[in-house]
Amino acid sequence: MHTLTVLALDGVIPFDLATPIEVFTRTRLPDGSTPYRVRICAASQEIDAGTFVLRAPWGLEALAETDTIVLPGCTDPTAPIPAEVLRALRDAAGKGTRIASICSGAFILAATGLLDGLRATTHWSAASLLAARHPDVTVDPDVLYVDNGQFLTSAGAAAGLDLCLHIIRRDHGSATAADAARLSVMPLEREGGQAQFIVHDQPPAPAGSTMEPLLRWMEEHAEQDLTLHEIAARAGMSTRTLNRRFRDQTGTTPLQWLHRARIRRAQHLLETTTHPVDRIATRSGFGSATAFRDRFKRVVGTTPYSYRRSFQGARPEPIPSTSGRNQSM
Repeated sequence: MHTLTVLALDGVIPFDLATPIEVFTRTRLPDGSTPYRVRICAASQEIDAGTFVLRAPWGLEALAETDTIVLPGCTDPTAPIPAEVLRALRDAAGKGTRIASICSGAFILAATGLLDGLRATTHWSAASLLAARHPDVTVDPDVLYVDNGQFLTSAGAAAGLDLCLHIIRRDHGSATAADAARLSVMPLEREGGQAQFIVHDQPPAPAGSTMEPLLRWMEEHAEQDLTLHEIAARAGMSTRTLNRRFRDQTGTTPLQWLHRARIRRAQHLLETTTHPVDRIATRSGFGSATAFRDRFKRVVGTTPYSYRRSFQGARPEPIPSTSGRNQSM
């Protein structure tokens, strides 16, 4: 079982503290088992959390015996961090422990020096302060989270949920992460300009929308070379009327929506099959592997190969090729 330890310091933000506890303790694998053991540790017996006092069951020694450490934000990101905390975090990192920060928790992680030379994010209102205090860190205030592999950072509030779901997806695949997202009443994917593996969700149509049947049809036929005229004919309206109603109900155009549907299908295939990129491009509705790679990089922010390498933590079962040849990459 994977041990995940949340470190609470004085001034901890209760929302940031509760987010990883709730998300990871409720996560279940397909067989019903619990993949994460969640602990809370602190540097002292009592932690001032503003509206209440927290007594953590574990001390800093827990950081030496964990697989992942989560650093919630604190109300005062400039508050001094105990030397023993920084030392314990550096020691854990030296053993390969994964460390993730939520909101202003990035200030704690940056203070260790572990983010030097890396890209990171934090709450937008504190981004300039983080950049000023830690000039060796490349601070990006315009994303939900940044995944550097061993070290991850997220923006404020709900972005902490996005980061937790991203970690679950990295560890156990899309199905487990989607289940965790439903329990948190969160979408698994949100738009956020994230340049490290964030998945872009389809713009939703309101329940009962007249576009719902058309969206389902477009999703089912995304691998075909659909034109705007064909989509309009299916909807029984002119292209001009289709564009207007489509944008009113989804916030985007039919062809942009279709491109997103194709990218989502490609992401699913990259996560769950061993098909080569050329075959995934065809099955996702792209005219060529080159066009697929270019659009995938623009939308997702990384290459299909890098995406597959990051999200096949849960081993996919190969789909047999019709030619009988090995289709693995």
